[in-house]
Amino acid sequence: MQKLIDNLVDQIGTVLLGKEQQIKLAVSCLLSGGHLLIEDLPGMGKTTLAHALANVFGLDYKRVQFTSDLLPADILGVSVFDQTRTSFEFHPGPIFTQVLLADEINRTTPKTQSALLEAMEEGQVSVEGQTRKLPEPFFVIATQNPLTQSGTFPLPESQLDRFLMRIELGYPDPRAERELYMGLNPRLALKSLKPGITVAQLAQIREHILTVKVSDGLLDYLQRLVHFTRTSKEFSFGISPRGALALLHCAKTWALMHGRKYVIPEDLQTVMPAVAGHRLSDATDVADQNGYALVDRVLNSVDVIAV
Repeated sequence: MQKLIDNLVDQIGTVLLGKEQQIKLAVSCLLSGGHLLIEDLPGMGKTTLAHALANVFGLDYKRVQFTSDLLPADILGVSVFDQTRTSFEFHPGPIFTQVLLADEINRTTPKTQSALLEAMEEGQVSVEGQTRKLPEPFFVIATQNPLTQSGTFPLPESQLDRFLMRIELGYPDPRAERELYMGLNPRLALKSLKPGITVAQLAQIREHILTVKVSDGLLDYLQRLVHFTRTSKEFSFGISPRGALALLHCAKTWALMHGRKYVIPEDLQTVMPAVAGHRLSDATDVADQNGYALVDRVLNSVDVIAV
């Protein structure tokens, strides 16, 4: 199982150079059954990562460019009157796919953003009074530009909480960027990616994740981390029970990806920036305190072993 996952990561690494950690986090998010938010500047490879994930997992893929005039019906679908049948026929929107790339999600209005809420939480959509199931698996990858850029609508906390992880790609390292200069075209390389896993194998991995063991000491450490975010005056609000469960589940996935059947503190520490960073809010008005910096403050303040 570890070899299978490593192969997926290696394949994606051939088109997104120098980003092994971010690729592993994205893969672990999909394996965990959550949704992924990628926040970064344009041109960093966000779309390439989304397309590569869909290719190596062998999943249907659709992309929606979010704009200020996009409507919920453009995503969910709409009923159109069929004159030959003298009845309305539902035309599914792009959300009826296995991997949906919601590109630049914060460039559309909150009304359209909220159209994804039910789909991400329940795996279904309600349109015109009828509930329709979405394909299995269903994975949303949303990208957003930094909020300092013009024309953005910040995602509310309720929407952010639907994303299991938020990651940043950042600039490529010099060696990887040099390869791009020398002619590597990620768009062309995407076509060479072949499915390395079946839907049945994905379901089996998700079942195995649930069997990963967690010791009482590890749960104590998790509770201390969560308790610190809720009681420290440094944060406007702490991690919710749903956020804590997400952190534990992702730690189990990370352990399984590295060939272990039990969780260690390093698993929690590794996934916590991606899982908890967008669930924390700074209350000290300190400039440039992004999610990673907030999580670092938590990890540096809470001992692994209770004293």
